[in-house]
Amino acid sequence: MSESADTPTPTLVPASEAPSNRKQPFPSGFLDTISASWAERPEVIGAPRAAAPYAAARRAAVSAMFPGSRLVVPAGEFKVRSNDTDFPFRAHSAFAHLTGWGADAEPGAVLVFEPRADDGHDVVLYFRERADRTTTEFYSDASVGEFWVGPRPSLAAVAADLDIATAHVDAFRATDDDRSVDGDAELARAVSELRLVKDELEIAELRAAVEATASGFDDIVRELPRIADHPRGERVVEGVFHLRARTDGNGEGYDTIAASGPHACYLHWTRNDGPVTAGDLILIDAGVEIDSLYTADITRTLPVNGRFSEVQRRVYETVREAADAAFAAARPGVRFREVHAAAMAVIARRVAEWGLLPVTAEEALDADRGGQHRRYMVHGTSHHLGLDVHDCAQARREMYYDGVLEPGMVFTIEPGLYFQADDLTVPAEYRGIGVRIEDDVLMTEEGPVNLSAGIPRTADEVEAWIARLTA
Repeated sequence: MSESADTPTPTLVPASEAPSNRKQPFPSGFLDTISASWAERPEVIGAPRAAAPYAAARRAAVSAMFPGSRLVVPAGEFKVRSNDTDFPFRAHSAFAHLTGWGADAEPGAVLVFEPRADDGHDVVLYFRERADRTTTEFYSDASVGEFWVGPRPSLAAVAADLDIATAHVDAFRATDDDRSVDGDAELARAVSELRLVKDELEIAELRAAVEATASGFDDIVRELPRIADHPRGERVVEGVFHLRARTDGNGEGYDTIAASGPHACYLHWTRNDGPVTAGDLILIDAGVEIDSLYTADITRTLPVNGRFSEVQRRVYETVREAADAAFAAARPGVRFREVHAAAMAVIARRVAEWGLLPVTAEEALDADRGGQHRRYMVHGTSHHLGLDVHDCAQARREMYYDGVLEPGMVFTIEPGLYFQADDLTVPAEYRGIGVRIEDDVLMTEEGPVNLSAGIPRTADEVEAWIARLTA
């Protein structure tokens, strides 16, 4: 990439007075001509985006919860990756939810709820407006200058697009009485709990994210022969999915897990630097984040050579049985934790049948003295899904884990079994096998809908999937 300009805007000095570092001064000829001879840029003002009325309803709900308080919801800033390079910017999820601004949100923007004397709030979105080409910022500031980062939107265009009042960020002033989502636990909890039940727009966005992710899994399966031929095949899996995530969406919703062989027993294996070997299973946990910033979260476990061994199939089908039991338990009015309990009952029963437990399945499931089966599945079975892969994380326990399932909730079901390569409590034939199946589920009035059911799930379906796409 090119070298960065001075940030903030530099003092422009003659070459003879420039400091002796790598940053070069602007000569007088450049300064005399840079602001001239640019074509007119007409203002493009369109109709509000589809998300605008939904975001307005969400803001109204937040306003009603905090009468008289000044609320501040920052989008966030760039975060340094190394020296003067940054990670890609991604707006705070609460900011995206309350504005409808997704991948196109501006760093440094701030959403402010100003309390009115009578009732409610006046809501203003502050951000750095596009810089006129007569300004030094245009060419000299590598963080926001349009010569460096491309065109930025105007206040009027964003006001029309999001159907919200806008102002330049320089006009924003923080006060000691502000309740900011970054520091006020009650506000952070409220905007998190607001996302527990999705509206129809959010559900449509999540369906789109799942559809893009399904295409990404197809891409991986097609490339399995090439993946198996590469010494770092896990990295190839990651790259294949990344291409789909960037072409069909904003990127990945989280770091892709491409865990082959014994790596599949590490729950958050994201180094992805190992081989993908015929005869092993590869566990792939990946999700496309689309431009609205909603993400899917799907896991499939594949036999690299296209066929499960007898032991691999036994483990795989047990995990699927657990997933199906959890899905069957999920109904409106059921407590969220009961979904996990249904999956764990299957896991405990099966590993006990295989002789892997020092106690019976019933004893293992005892809430106080049991848990022996959790050695092979230490994680939970479900979490909420939306703008964050682990959505609504600041919600109260009584609203989340102990909460009641309602229509409009979207969550994962993802049981697994993981037998570490050095685990002496299991027979050698099980060691190094890790399996997880994860689906994204929408709760409706009639019951759960598996949004990712179109991605093959059973052992037979997976084998047929691989055979069809690698033929």
